[in-house]
Amino acid sequence: MNGRWILATGGGLVALATILGAFGAHALQARLAPDRLAIYETAVRYQFYHALGLLAIGLLARTMTETPWLRASAALVTVGIVLFSGSIYALSFGAPRGLGVVTPLGGMALIAGWIVFLVALLRA
Repeated sequence: MNGRWILATGGGLVALATILGAFGAHALQARLAPDRLAIYETAVRYQFYHALGLLAIGLLARTMTETPWLRASAALVTVGIVLFSGSIYALSFGAPRGLGVVTPLGGMALIAGWIVFLVALLRA
């Protein structure tokens, strides 16, 4: 992933989080139990946080020397968003609880992505 694709991915994920947040606030409030709606909102919130961070990674990749560390960071954060928020979205809609094992894998990918980002900054 180069800087342009990192920015595009981050922008797309922010847009999707905006859509999903609005959907949750307007369409799901009457359809999901309060505990499931809270779970859904957690997925939206984490998607927003990390997608905004992905935009920061993309901006740095465009302004400083793009490195394999920045690309790896972006890839890990992207995978983390998909696994972490994606599994939480699915669980909020009643997916089998066994899918819950995916959530911490996504969390670990997010943490690893931000650690790799730190390494990229320290090596720059």
